[in-house]
Amino acid sequence: MATAFINWGKRVIGYRKDVPVVSVKEWVSHLSRDPKRDAIDYLESLFPIIGWITRYNFGWLYGDVVAGLTVGIVVVPQSMSYAQIATLSPEYGLYSAFVGVLIYCLFATSKDVSIGPVAVMSLTVSQIIKHVQSAHPDQWAGPQIATTVSFICGIIVLGIGFLRLGWLVEFIPAPAVSGFMTGSAINIVAGQVPGLMGISGFDTRAATYHVIINSLKGLPRTTLDAAFGLVGLFSLYAIRILCDYGTKKYPRRKRIFFFLSVFRNAFVIIVLTIASWLYCRHRRSASGKYPIKILQNVPRGLKHVGPPVIDGDLVSALAGELPVATIILLLEHIAISKSFGRVNGYKINPNQELIAIGVTNLVGTVFAAYPATGSFSRSALKSKSGVRTPAAGILTAIVVIVALYGLTPAFFWIPNAGLSAIIIHAVADLVASPAQVYRYWRVSPLEFVIWLAAVLVTIFSTIENGIYTSICASAALLLIRIARPRGYFLGKVTLHLDGARKPEPEYRDVYVPLNPKARLMNTSVKVIPPAPGVLVYRPEESLVYPNSSLVNSILVDYVRENMRRGKDFSNVSMSERPWNDPGPKPGQDEVAENLKKPLLRAIVLDFSAVSQIDTTGVQSLVDTRNEVERWTDAPVEFHFATILSPWIRRALVAGGFGTGSPSAAIPREIAAVVPYRDEDLTEPAPEQKLVSENDIEAQPREIEIQKTQMSPSSSARDRDGSVGGEPVVLEDTPFFHLDIVQAVRAAERSAERSNQIHPDNASLTESTRSGLTKS
Repeated sequence: MATAFINWGKRVIGYRKDVPVVSVKEWVSHLSRDPKRDAIDYLESLFPIIGWITRYNFGWLYGDVVAGLTVGIVVVPQSMSYAQIATLSPEYGLYSAFVGVLIYCLFATSKDVSIGPVAVMSLTVSQIIKHVQSAHPDQWAGPQIATTVSFICGIIVLGIGFLRLGWLVEFIPAPAVSGFMTGSAINIVAGQVPGLMGISGFDTRAATYHVIINSLKGLPRTTLDAAFGLVGLFSLYAIRILCDYGTKKYPRRKRIFFFLSVFRNAFVIIVLTIASWLYCRHRRSASGKYPIKILQNVPRGLKHVGPPVIDGDLVSALAGELPVATIILLLEHIAISKSFGRVNGYKINPNQELIAIGVTNLVGTVFAAYPATGSFSRSALKSKSGVRTPAAGILTAIVVIVALYGLTPAFFWIPNAGLSAIIIHAVADLVASPAQVYRYWRVSPLEFVIWLAAVLVTIFSTIENGIYTSICASAALLLIRIARPRGYFLGKVTLHLDGARKPEPEYRDVYVPLNPKARLMNTSVKVIPPAPGVLVYRPEESLVYPNSSLVNSILVDYVRENMRRGKDFSNVSMSERPWNDPGPKPGQDEVAENLKKPLLRAIVLDFSAVSQIDTTGVQSLVDTRNEVERWTDAPVEFHFATILSPWIRRALVAGGFGTGSPSAAIPREIAAVVPYRDEDLTEPAPEQKLVSENDIEAQPREIEIQKTQMSPSSSARDRDGSVGGEPVVLEDTPFFHLDIVQAVRAAERSAERSNQIHPDNASLTESTRSGLTKS
């Protein structure tokens, strides 16, 4: 009973006993050989600190102390400056810096990255605060909005890391990232110029071009703040230039000049603060204002520690802004961590880095911190300072907490223009250099266009639109490359490998495009086309549903243009012709032109660049086989070279390829969207049923061709090669070959044997063959 039910089920689904192929069971078994061990490894991977903390030593400690203290001196003024960009009080920047460097070291896989407030994320937070407060005035304060953004983004990024979906970041290419980073940097610099010059009276968070225009209009209103801001900005660049010059002039004192350059931020802020105190302390007006804008009161210590207040209505209000904040949060961090890992010779784990960022931002909400991610400038500083492990972040956290509890009275006199100078100085380095932009153009002009679009949209619209523009343009370019891949019909070139140590030269056949590209190879080299009746084609992309119809059209159109039509339509009236066959033009000798062409015997497909094939791709190959056999009115062999995956082999076998079975015995449709019930297209059509040898009405040619295709021909059974007497390729799929040379040889032997059976089809003049080279 059970056997009968199983057999009935096989008949229902159309099961055919076929050659052995890879199974789903094998795939599942390879996912995890030891699930318990894999689970333990996964839990251990969540805390990378376990892998190195037990080996910590005094050599590492020295490097970490120097790097941690150096970054701490820089992060204090920077974090207060970036908090101003986010339209928050300076202490919130210090909170983010403290939590970022402290928590990240527990989960990090990068020793160089420094977590904390960054310019682009701060600008995004300011725009989110502006958006929410304009839609819901006087309902939520800026710090609560920023903390909520940190909480929600932290959960999202943490979830992506736990689910091991960090590979999604790879869909955003480097030029797109550079584009919106450059646009954002220009946006930030433009927004800080009014603060540098003491100009007010307009919205510095508007579109960049508006801010630039209003800043130029406001130059006559420049105040005394410019004296502090311009002097500070000039000093920052002067110190850096002099230190760079000293490094080149005195290489032995390179380390001294490096640290002098590092301390320029702290030095300039200290000098400006002292100058501000000396000038402003006796010039307070009756209303409590000072001649220049200064920070004034900065709360001492961690004043806002406690459970975060997450309002559901607030989450709904800022939901539309969360995608761009999340993208910036993870994208900037992954790009920076990968960059420093590549430079310093180690590999980061993107998923673990996302977990680290997620945990950092979740914990940060307890301290009222706003979103933090990787900082390029501080990471570069940390790397150059000789950091050895992520534990350097603990030293940086100590510096920040000391500043919070011991230096807040001095922060009172810091001029806002000085902080604007620090921001401009730090952010200007994010703008892509002309040399970098030119390299984008050299490598890929289309990606240069994406870079330029991201910059322009960010400047003339918003960072959010700039990010979406770069992502959508990159996705469109990727889809176009998949849907419209290149492919070439190939011919043979014999290479002469003359070796000085070998008495006789070696020869090797290589297959190149029939029409060589001028900038790719020497066009004067003669490319020999395959034997008459054989086509060789190499697709340069996986055969999947976006491009499968294109590959089908290329092959079928080439066959119709260059191969002989099997049926003689010279005596067929127009009423009997197919509706889409207009017939010959007046004065055209259709029969003579057709006889000049060879009869197609075999198609060789080089799958060396095909890493995936799907159902639609297999169906397109089936359609190609049906169409070319309808054109030639004879069976056509399909040979495949260099199949890269057992799953590609499985898919091709399911489509009836590789085994040598005649097309009449193979289903004509395997991906029926709307199946025909009256005539099942998955079964051979009546006119395509196998011809019986006892059928006295059958033509001898049909029986002979059918025998040739069904039998394991010598061309197929002559193995592609052997190792120790054992064949390399599998016996049950003789039309799958190890490489293209063996595939073409097998196809040409098969074509030669068919032409011997039917010599009338073998005639092809040299002029015709050379014409194929030009076609």
